[in-house]
Amino acid sequence: MSTLALQQQALVSALFDWPADDAMKNVATRAIDTGARGIKAYQANGHALAERVLQAAYPVMAQLVGEDSFGDLARAYWHAYPPQYGDMAQWGEGLAEYVAGSRQLDDTPYLPGVARLEWALHRMTGLQDASPDLSTLALLSTEDPGTLWLHLAPGTATLCSDWPVASIHAAHGEGGPSFEEVGRLLQARAAEDAVVWRQGFKPCVRFALAGEAAFLNALLTRRSLGQALDAAPHLDISLWLTMAVQSGLLLAVQSGA
Repeated sequence: MSTLALQQQALVSALFDWPADDAMKNVATRAIDTGARGIKAYQANGHALAERVLQAAYPVMAQLVGEDSFGDLARAYWHAYPPQYGDMAQWGEGLAEYVAGSRQLDDTPYLPGVARLEWALHRMTGLQDASPDLSTLALLSTEDPGTLWLHLAPGTATLCSDWPVASIHAAHGEGGPSFEEVGRLLQARAAEDAVVWRQGFKPCVRFALAGEAAFLNALLTRRSLGQALDAAPHLDISLWLTMAVQSGLLLAVQSGA
């Protein structure tokens, strides 16, 4: 391997290997002192970038763990899972699984669920736009549900958690429950289902109706309306349709007959 190749390999190691001190020793063997200082500057900039990117994607989680701890988490994740794409907005998808596997965060078992919810909202910014065609709703009154397919808003997903992650997220926004209420829900280990979707350009999240998670999951796996209704016998479909149209969750209906 050439000297240049060794230096390039050392640069990558300095930016991403962990622990960082070992990587810096590797750099020092292949560069003069001023070069090593430059590498340290690159590494510091990388850590700062990691923290900014993750804080943009996970603002509630950053508040939950605190500024210093979140900075430590961002740096550790940066070294464990270096970015693979030039677009840094795509980096951070696996943070929920990383947090779930961290023994240091065992006392906050709800954090992975919060991270999954925030990533579901974050990823919507890069999705393709879709326009509603409400004229197709007339098919709901004329066609057999078994021959109809519902088109949902970009990014639609359900998140089912053993913890009140939707309430935790809502408590950090306007009109959400108080932190005291969330504390009681955490103490009771209240499970919650959430729905996320994009209304126009706005990412949205709300609590799921009874049976809605099963209904949406069926639709998202390309089941017909009739099959989705069979999967969610307790869903109030009249209430759901009203909410879905008004909130932009339901965009169109397609007949397969």
